[in-house]
Amino acid sequence: MTYSEVIKQDHPEGTMSVKAFKLVSAVEREMLMGDKAHINIECIECCGKNLYIGTNDCFIYHFLLDEKISTAGKVTFAATKQLHKYLGFKKSVTELKAASALTRLLVLCDNTITLVNMMNLEPVPTGARIKGAVTFTLNENPVSGDPFCVEVCIISVKRRTIQMFMVFEDRVQIVKEVFTPEQPYAVAVDGYYLCLALTTQYIILNYNTGISQDLFPYCSDEKRPIVKRIGRQEFLLAGPGGLGMFATVDGISQRAPVHWSENVIGAALCFPYVVALDDEFITVHSMLDQQQKQTLPFKEGHILQDFEGKVIVATNKGVYILVPLPLEKQIQDLLASHRVEEALVLAKGARRNIPKEKFQVMYKRILQQAGFIQFAQLQFLEAKELFRSGQLDVRELISLYPFLLPTSSSFIRSHPPLHEYADLNQLTQGDQEKMTKCKRFLMSYLNEVRSTDVANGYKEDIDTALLKLYAEANHESLLDLLVSENFCLLTDSAAWLEKHKKYFALGLLYHYNGQDAAALQLWVKIVNGDIQDSTRSDLYEYIVDFLTFCSDQDLVWKYSEWALQKNEEVGVQIFTKRPLEEQEKNINPDDIISRLNKYPKSLVKYLEHLVLERRIEKEKYHTHLAVLYLEAIFQLKSVATDNCTETTELLFKLRSLLQKSDLYRIHFILDKIRGTDLHMESAILYGKLEEHEKALHILVHELKDFHAAEEYCIWNSENRGLQYRQRLFHMLLSVYLNTGTSDCALVMAAVDLLNNHAAEFDAALVLQLVPDNWSVQLLCPFLAGAVRQSIHTTRMTQIALGLAQAENLIYKHEKNTLGLMPCEH
Repeated sequence: MTYSEVIKQDHPEGTMSVKAFKLVSAVEREMLMGDKAHINIECIECCGKNLYIGTNDCFIYHFLLDEKISTAGKVTFAATKQLHKYLGFKKSVTELKAASALTRLLVLCDNTITLVNMMNLEPVPTGARIKGAVTFTLNENPVSGDPFCVEVCIISVKRRTIQMFMVFEDRVQIVKEVFTPEQPYAVAVDGYYLCLALTTQYIILNYNTGISQDLFPYCSDEKRPIVKRIGRQEFLLAGPGGLGMFATVDGISQRAPVHWSENVIGAALCFPYVVALDDEFITVHSMLDQQQKQTLPFKEGHILQDFEGKVIVATNKGVYILVPLPLEKQIQDLLASHRVEEALVLAKGARRNIPKEKFQVMYKRILQQAGFIQFAQLQFLEAKELFRSGQLDVRELISLYPFLLPTSSSFIRSHPPLHEYADLNQLTQGDQEKMTKCKRFLMSYLNEVRSTDVANGYKEDIDTALLKLYAEANHESLLDLLVSENFCLLTDSAAWLEKHKKYFALGLLYHYNGQDAAALQLWVKIVNGDIQDSTRSDLYEYIVDFLTFCSDQDLVWKYSEWALQKNEEVGVQIFTKRPLEEQEKNINPDDIISRLNKYPKSLVKYLEHLVLERRIEKEKYHTHLAVLYLEAIFQLKSVATDNCTETTELLFKLRSLLQKSDLYRIHFILDKIRGTDLHMESAILYGKLEEHEKALHILVHELKDFHAAEEYCIWNSENRGLQYRQRLFHMLLSVYLNTGTSDCALVMAAVDLLNNHAAEFDAALVLQLVPDNWSVQLLCPFLAGAVRQSIHTTRMTQIALGLAQAENLIYKHEKNTLGLMPCEH
């Protein structure tokens, strides 16, 4: 059968297909047998470039294989025949094994293993051979440690017997003979461990200790056993149910089985794949996910072996090599088919075959490519994880979105590209809903990575892109971005914000970049209605607050005028809520007062701030505030006939100031209110001048407010001592009694004063003042209190005297005691 007959390239491959191998002809029948149709290939061996073929007519053929790779990457093999040798038997050559360290070829023919020279195929002169072998294998993990011998394991023609030999250049030596519980049909060896296919089961046998372990059953009558060493202390076996089973020398399986044909006749390993051969196909199975990855039609195949990573298959007439496609090419093919999981599994599995640094670079790129595939499918969570794991240059993602990268960015996309899309429009095919989802994802992703190492070196690009996305989407996080530390590029960002009419945000951007004048100019235009931006309904208050904490005096003076014109009472907060250190250091209160003269309400607020909050002890501020209160009160009284709330509030403030402050010009204020109906204020002022009789006279006779008179005596005598307080209360009593008339209300006020404040009076003086016609019963509470106070005073005096006498006695005793002590010499 010709090469073209063996391989039908149009054979459909499964939905999980991967082009992992390509079948390439190595030796065609014409080279081997010419027109001799009866010649069949029985076995093959490959060692480096040397290919040996054993035939059914007892010949060995030696070829040199030359691998060629075209500029397009196509691999071909040219086989050059070196020689052929007839062994002199009438039997087939059933097995060939090369021992390159000895330059020997071990040939099994007619149950005899003959040692021949690898180069000239001549038997060794000593005629060393092993007789009685059904099949044999080499120990690739030898136990002898001798580099100039190979260890050979044979299944003997003796029933249920395995023999171990050491083979040297020109001699052989039997080492061990082992008996098995059943007839062995296939064997693989690793160190002291034999993996055997017996009549009904597979076992592991340690030929050194004799300990064996059953693996699993199989029927040798129904199927051909496969026992293959695939790595240190691990074997691949043809198990029941069409399974390729893995087993270690400990009798356990560390890998999941692969599913292959029930009729498999050969298997080989080319990591990360297991290759299997049956009557019609070569199938390729992944050891990583156990999936069948490729199917190649191959009729009449009967040999499949791997030689130092080279997988060779043969029919009776020809030899072919399965050339593995580079793993990177396989991975890229999987990614191109959007089979992300398979690509990642294959990439991870490739770690063992690729140098560490090269693998890391390759694997990162694969993760990034996989991320873009998931992104294009709107699988954003998966995409994000892949981008993070692959340490994606985030600009690769930003560059998909038109106009998001700053115009000054020097970014150039990776080459070869990580994806097939020009931009987001192509990726979403204009679908606005998909585009919106993609933009939301980028917002979320950029927000997450902007404070991580991923952003290092690209912070301007990231923050500028994030600002543009927020502005376009009218996202609430736009303001959060601008009021926190950010790296938004001013020129790009300003143009974008202006385009989307985000003027308040633009002001924040100016402020962050130290351009407060531009920020204020913009915000004032919004408040004035010159431009429209509804971001903040309280923008006027925001500007006032901004100016309050602004350290640029020129800006404060410039825009405070505008703020005061808008609202006097709010605008003045620029000065009243200013940080204390700013007030004390930068702005003179007199300058502020001068500026506020046009705004009376603001001026009052500011003076209240200086006098009542900052407690500045300057006469001019206190007097000025009192005068402003008076002027406002007079203004209100001139237009309102009854006491309005505002007037009442102002009167309360004025009285409080007059009572608590000692810094204003009393005579000046008194002159201001003389002749008006501000009697209470006059009384307070007379009190400040120590003219208490005048004050009390006003309270009693003008206002007839007896409670206010009593309160006057109390607050005027605070912190002044008992005698001062008694003097004021006696004055008030005199005002009540010395009227020259018998005003019943004044009499009752005097009685109440005495009875309610008995402790504030000297009883003896009171008795001299009160009229003789007052009854004792009328003054009973006062007299009882006076007597009680007198008794209390007497007793306290006696106690004080007693304590003084006792202290004096103690002092005398101590003095006498000291006087009696003998002097020391």
